[in-house]
Amino acid sequence: MRLPLSIVVALTFALAAGLCLVAASFAVTTVEENSEIVVRRALDRNGHDWAEVQANGLQVIMTGTAKDEATRFNALTVVGDEVDPSRVIDEMRIAPSADLAPPRFSAEILRNDSGISIIGLIPAQSDRDEIIEELISLAGEDNVTDLLETADYSVPGGWIDAMGFSLKALSMLPRSKVSVAAGQVSITAISDSAEAKKQLEDALNRAAPPGLRIGIDIAAPRPVITPFTMRFLIDETGPRFDACSAQDRIAQARILSAARQAGMEGSPSCTIGMGVPSPQWARASELSISALAELGQGTVTIADADITLVAAQGTDQGRFDRVVGELEAELPDVFALHAVLPAPEISDTAGPPEFTATLSPEGLVQLRGRLNDDNLRHMVDSYAKAAFGTDAVYTAARVVPDLPASWPVRVLAGLEALSMLANGALTVTPDNVTLSGVSEQEDASAQIAGLLSDKLGQAQTYDLSVTYRAPPEPNDKAPDPEVCEAEIALVQETGKIAFEPGSTTIAAASLDTMNKIADILDACGQIRLEIQGHTDSQGREEMNQQLSQARAQSVLNELRSRRILTSSYVAVGYGESQPIADNKTEDGREANRRIEFRLIRPEASNEEASTLDAIAEEAPSEATETGATAEEDASQTDAEDQ
Repeated sequence: MRLPLSIVVALTFALAAGLCLVAASFAVTTVEENSEIVVRRALDRNGHDWAEVQANGLQVIMTGTAKDEATRFNALTVVGDEVDPSRVIDEMRIAPSADLAPPRFSAEILRNDSGISIIGLIPAQSDRDEIIEELISLAGEDNVTDLLETADYSVPGGWIDAMGFSLKALSMLPRSKVSVAAGQVSITAISDSAEAKKQLEDALNRAAPPGLRIGIDIAAPRPVITPFTMRFLIDETGPRFDACSAQDRIAQARILSAARQAGMEGSPSCTIGMGVPSPQWARASELSISALAELGQGTVTIADADITLVAAQGTDQGRFDRVVGELEAELPDVFALHAVLPAPEISDTAGPPEFTATLSPEGLVQLRGRLNDDNLRHMVDSYAKAAFGTDAVYTAARVVPDLPASWPVRVLAGLEALSMLANGALTVTPDNVTLSGVSEQEDASAQIAGLLSDKLGQAQTYDLSVTYRAPPEPNDKAPDPEVCEAEIALVQETGKIAFEPGSTTIAAASLDTMNKIADILDACGQIRLEIQGHTDSQGREEMNQQLSQARAQSVLNELRSRRILTSSYVAVGYGESQPIADNKTEDGREANRRIEFRLIRPEASNEEASTLDAIAEEAPSEATETGATAEEDASQTDAEDQ
């Protein structure tokens, strides 16, 4: 039976449609496979083996995890070079970023006469307002420049102690730069004198928390010497300085070398200071000392640019004239020389006029001798009572007319010089002022020489014999920290701090040693001390470190129980890392199991260039200006001498 035409046509179309579907499916599969292969190869060539490719018809789907955005974008670019970018479906992800490391928190504070500047990065959890309020209390509200930035990270260990100590240090140091970091503070400052420098260093060391690393660099500027004085004399006892000043170390070395060539022995001192009248000061001093040495005996005094050379009585006139003439010819132009050859003594049964004052070790003063008139006697009595105390002065001087016109100046200058001694005697005559005694100031002789040179004037002679005696120590003064450290070490030589086996409990036999150490620390006051625990090498290293830490802490707790101030102490366990003997023997291991007491000393300040250096350069410190002046003066001196 024949099928109707309509059915034949329908079947034909159905078969054609089936064949088209088969062909299309085959074509799509071929396109997908080719796209995947091409893209995969391109990705592999460019190092993107992490990326996955899946073709879905004409679409190319990209999956996988890129390490960062740049890598993902590069992978898309590689694929876009192989297939139409519109066919690419991006389903790639970016690996989550690792936690960012916290920044290094630091701050730098500059304080000078203009105010306080603070700059740096601090944790957001720090009390910034409290820090600024503290600075305002030191410098005033309008004199604080706040350039701080904050970051929202946790406060690092040691930051709070460092910032607190820095603010305390700033309150002591009106001219300073303080650099603050977590657990570390570096201080650069200027003090008014060498004595002030030592006091500040001691105060800062005691105030620092025990676990804080500190670097201290305090400069003591050169003193201003007025008048700039050098006094050298040669008598029966030999050559010596009554006063010596120099503008820098080069001039100091030249002057001392000239004195040694003149026969002086020992280790004399020569104060380095500011106020030199001429860069040729060292040259003038060398020539003057050499001239006096050639005369044999006498004195030479240089006060600013005035030189007074006094030969010994009886010096040959011809030699005196020759030496003085040569000295005048060689001296730099700025210096003026006055030379004196004393006349031979003439016998006088009445004796020369004289005024004397004696200062006893108890502070009592007796004034005797001759004065011009009642007004001078009243003036001398009032001055002495003002200088030594109203109840300490006894005046028995008498009025004698026809004394030299310079007599009042000589007497008052002598009394002012006597007030600089602990005890001594003053004698004033028309030709000389003689002062002898004991002083508790090391540079008293130089200060008195400068005073008398300034008050008496050129060509006036005076004799000084001043002995230095160290002032007595205050009864309540604490021993030096180094002495405390040495005394504790001595106690431990005879009585070791031992512990119960495998325990952190101090053995009963060691309690007497602990008592002795506590007595020493109680007398020493607040010092920065590290209590160190050490072990032998037996056992695991980590356990030894933990045991040494626990034992050091046990010693610290034992001191606290004895009411010792331990706020500046820290306990640190070093385990087996610092042996002092061989761990292979029993004696060596016993020696290594120990507790040590070590002072925490400040580190040398060696900071890098800071963000406040530019500000510091705009307000140079006195120490910087002093150093520059010394170098310039030394260079000019050498050039002119040559």
